[in-house]
Amino acid sequence: MKYEWLDEYLMKKPGVTRDLQKDWNWMRYQIGGKMFVAVCRNWEDNQPYYITLKLDPLEGDFLRKQYEDIIPGYYMNKIHWNSVKADGEVPDDLLKDLLDKAYQIVLGSLSKKKQKEILEAAKKDDLISCCGSDCASCNCYGEMCRGCNAVCGKVFHAPEGKECPIYACCRTQNGFHSCGECGKLPCDLILGTRDPSFSDEEFRKNVAERVKRLKG
Repeated sequence: MKYEWLDEYLMKKPGVTRDLQKDWNWMRYQIGGKMFVAVCRNWEDNQPYYITLKLDPLEGDFLRKQYEDIIPGYYMNKIHWNSVKADGEVPDDLLKDLLDKAYQIVLGSLSKKKQKEILEAAKKDDLISCCGSDCASCNCYGEMCRGCNAVCGKVFHAPEGKECPIYACCRTQNGFHSCGECGKLPCDLILGTRDPSFSDEEFRKNVAERVKRLKG
């Protein structure tokens, strides 16, 4: 796919969750349980071929006339949804703008109470990494690191340009918001990723605290 930045861009938005609709082989991005973007993938090679998103009907109609790579929503309502060819010529900046608008349209369709709950929860959760660590309590936060979620797992202690292995497993591979959604918590990956400054007792306590934080 041309737009390799798309997943990271969407997952940075407050309250966004992602899942795989297996019957269609669509990766769906949702806010408040409602889809606003879907990446449609081929069965043969699992490669994206359409990025389907919700837009204002007038804007969608206008854009379809301007870009041959924007078509009426693939297997969706043709008035409210549009599909962008994943290897087309739609400029990155324009696609980002459309993704932003899709997010705002669906967020705005929720009740004011639900919107507030989602945004407040996202703000609170932003400093809790997917493994349950509290980034705000880390000595490196604010200087060496902006927090696991803010950098999409590409933290200072991971290989350059790569995601932390726990983040990669949780969000990229399984589409979870946190390891708290996984039945294997605490898994071998978490137990095998240890701050070398911790004693055995300190590490066991740290893992227990993270599990409790994630399970709520």
